[in-house]
Amino acid sequence: MLGGADIQVSAIKKAKELGLYVITCDYLPNNPGHKYSDEYYNVSTTDKEAVLKLAETLNLDGVLAYASDPAALTAAYVAEKLQLPSNSYKAVEILSRKDLFRDFMRTHNFLMPQAKTITSLDEALLFFQKLNSKAILKPVDSSGSKGVYTIETETDLKDLFHKSMSFSRVGILVLEEFITKKGYQIGGDGFLVNGELAFRCFGDIHFSKTNPMLPCSVSMPTLHSKSISEKVHDEIQRLLKAIGMTMGALNFDVLVDENDRVFILEIGPRNGGNMIPELTEYVTGVDMTEASIKSAVGDSLKGLSMGEEKKYFSHYVIHAQQSGKVTVVNESATLKNHLLYKHFNFEVGDHVEKFTSSANRLGIMLLKYNNEQEMIDLIYGMDKQLELNIDS
Repeated sequence: MLGGADIQVSAIKKAKELGLYVITCDYLPNNPGHKYSDEYYNVSTTDKEAVLKLAETLNLDGVLAYASDPAALTAAYVAEKLQLPSNSYKAVEILSRKDLFRDFMRTHNFLMPQAKTITSLDEALLFFQKLNSKAILKPVDSSGSKGVYTIETETDLKDLFHKSMSFSRVGILVLEEFITKKGYQIGGDGFLVNGELAFRCFGDIHFSKTNPMLPCSVSMPTLHSKSISEKVHDEIQRLLKAIGMTMGALNFDVLVDENDRVFILEIGPRNGGNMIPELTEYVTGVDMTEASIKSAVGDSLKGLSMGEEKKYFSHYVIHAQQSGKVTVVNESATLKNHLLYKHFNFEVGDHVEKFTSSANRLGIMLLKYNNEQEMIDLIYGMDKQLELNIDS
């Protein structure tokens, strides 16, 4: 298991429940997941050669990067070298790198925003002038919305180019046109079995007031129509088949424009973070965590299928709108009535950082609602239901 962060604890526990001997590795020995595994090794999950060297000594039956973008490529590399169950390294690399993904879509005539891979500010300015519209700037290899910015003017681009570049390990950015969406941006998880999208659950992404490029909630099931969901499903299936993906969990980001055209923004070759698999299980009854573990060790998943979607559920990423010391936390009676699960990564008195990327999340909640309006009101009024008093 590559990683032992809080969002990976459930997978480590599930693997133990399934009778597996679990070995975790990452460069953070105090991560909570390691106390539930049978062994831990201090090896970075992004160092694929070091992880391979370790894995060669362990007599493994499978390797899994649960809810981790950076580790997904390492998992595929190690599994391919050791001939363990996995997608090909090449296929996972295409999904893990935004530049390779856009190049693949362009080459295979998939609908996509106008986009260009850039390594210099001059290149970026020239392409932005050709777009003549709002754009999105993002590193090709970052996760958790780190380094992703909306660009409306050349001044924005000049101010944010080097900041965005600082989040890219390979020194490459993508600049792409801004697509005006119809309704909510679609997110969610799915699962491939023998190349077929045997299961998926689409949800709607809600963005933070603090950072409009940073999701703070996903609600399920999606409020888009059944016909739109089927159209998105078919386009995802077509793209994954073209890339050569055959198995395992996937996390989606999709836009539908005002003409009902489907734009696939990203597909992560792993389970969604922030307890999306747990949320999906509440909605459908399908245990994506168990499916991921079984798939990684080669167990059969013939029975995996679409579950009937119950309404209305969401997760919510607890976050701060400013940096400082937490002095008071107040939870309203209304919030408590909707809570299914809550986990705080902080205590009163701790210094916390403003929500500028997923790395700044302060915890997670899973919630259930009686109707759509109740759900929307709570998600967008969360600062009144969960009050964090912070002294800056």
